[in-house]
Amino acid sequence: QVQLVESGGGLVQAGGSLRLSCDGSGRTFSNVAMGWFRQAPGKEREYVAAINYSGAATGYADSVKGRFTISRDNAKNTVYLQMNKLKPEDTAVYYCAAKMYKGSLYYTDVGAYNYWGQGTQVTISS
Repeated sequence: QVQLVESGGGLVQAGGSLRLSCDGSGRTFSNVAMGWFRQAPGKEREYVAAINYSGAATGYADSVKGRFTISRDNAKNTVYLQMNKLKPEDTAVYYCAAKMYKGSLYYTDVGAYNYWGQGTQVTISS
């Protein structure tokens, strides 16, 4: 069982930065692949970034590539999403998710993940 709690959301102006954190519980945190997703009002939840259990492999949606960076610190049971050059279209509730998998892959599909956090609101003003 993995429990996830996101933090770090807020209101910033376009062009600004935010760093989201996802704190995980349980001794199995280092055995999970992690992902960040977001959901804007009236839209489906979409993939943002993902990372494998060790942090050696990462992936990004085209819409955030070059602006967002995913990382993890397994000693702290935490995954981060550094978001730079934010745009109004980045406004959404951001969720972290975990998949019980210890391997070289990361996952981009919502349905691949076993555990989800409650989400944190990110609002970008123009």
